[in-house]
Amino acid sequence: MLVLYFPISTHLCTKNNLSFCNRRRIETMQEVKGATMQRSESVRLKEKKVKDMMVGKKRLVEVPYTASLAQTMNTLVANKIVAVPVAAPPGQWIGAGGSMIVESDKQTGAVRKHYIGMVTMLDILAHIAGDDHLSCGDNITQDLDQRMSDSVSSIIGHSFEGLSLWTLNPNTSMLDCMEVFSKGVHRAMVPVDGLEENVASGVELTESASSYQMLTQMDMLKFLHGGGAELHSILSRSVQDLGADTVQIYAITDRTKLVHAIKCLKAAMLNAVPIVRATGVGQDDHKQLINGRCRKLIGTFSATDLRGCHISSLKSWLGISALAFTEEVRSSPLYSESDMQNRGSSRRELVTCYAESPLSEVIEKAVTSHVHRVWVVDQEGLLVGVVSLTDVIRVIRHSLLSDSNDQ
Repeated sequence: MLVLYFPISTHLCTKNNLSFCNRRRIETMQEVKGATMQRSESVRLKEKKVKDMMVGKKRLVEVPYTASLAQTMNTLVANKIVAVPVAAPPGQWIGAGGSMIVESDKQTGAVRKHYIGMVTMLDILAHIAGDDHLSCGDNITQDLDQRMSDSVSSIIGHSFEGLSLWTLNPNTSMLDCMEVFSKGVHRAMVPVDGLEENVASGVELTESASSYQMLTQMDMLKFLHGGGAELHSILSRSVQDLGADTVQIYAITDRTKLVHAIKCLKAAMLNAVPIVRATGVGQDDHKQLINGRCRKLIGTFSATDLRGCHISSLKSWLGISALAFTEEVRSSPLYSESDMQNRGSSRRELVTCYAESPLSEVIEKAVTSHVHRVWVVDQEGLLVGVVSLTDVIRVIRHSLLSDSNDQ
């Protein structure tokens, strides 16, 4: 218990200055209380666990291994998500990364299904883009229909996201969870009502639960967004201090067609690329990734953009530029409500910051616009770097650990 003792001299607390003494006592108590609350707030955040971030989360969205890619894409679009776990009957598959993540009956423990991997929008797009034989000619509709009829299980592992399926125990500490996300893992499944043998915290290779939920990097960032005084020192640091200014920034030009943009994402295992203004005729290869550093930033192409796109629309859009696609898809009624607010503009607002911008501004923009990266530009709008959610989580974790060591 914290006991506050305020010695008050008799000669000071006369009738004339009694109000001054009381006012001073109140101010001192508020100062001590504020310092105590700041310390306790720091302790509370560091003691938070994964389960504290799962409040209000919905039940897991999944697809069966027999679902076609068209059905899987419709599921992603309908739920406004970009990744979904694939479930299969137990005992017939090896899980992604050798994991054994199963759903079991809460009472008997009997296994009902086995999660064999994660499929993202990028996986589907990469499959759509396919090999070099896919063109924008007359056969594009037939070819696309054929590819979208393939089963979702056939494309598991075509991207980094699908190569490993992660779970996090609800009792995993905030710092341990941040370590996982700071290594580039974008999402992890969290068991609900896990069996007693799975009591260890951290990342699991074997997990059994009656149901699961999904925790993402964005969920964590939103949770940290309200971190308050504890994160003040790190959030006040500039983007430049965090090393976001990079020499090589993969990009495409405003003349790159959608089909080639998808292939570029697949080749580089990227979820998004900046769109920069093309230079003179013949100076850029619009079918390949280029170094976008010090080029005029005019847009972003992301696999997330496809969440508002139906197959019927995609057939007609593969031949247009990626930049035009990002503008066209915004007219889709399937697009997220947060993005619909800006439909009045012909072009989506770029989410950018400067090298001098504080990290707090980057987090605010990422959370508000629901983007996974913020482009760093100079005063003329030329691209000089990028800050990802992975970067933000990594530096915040490092700061929290440093504070712990200093105490």
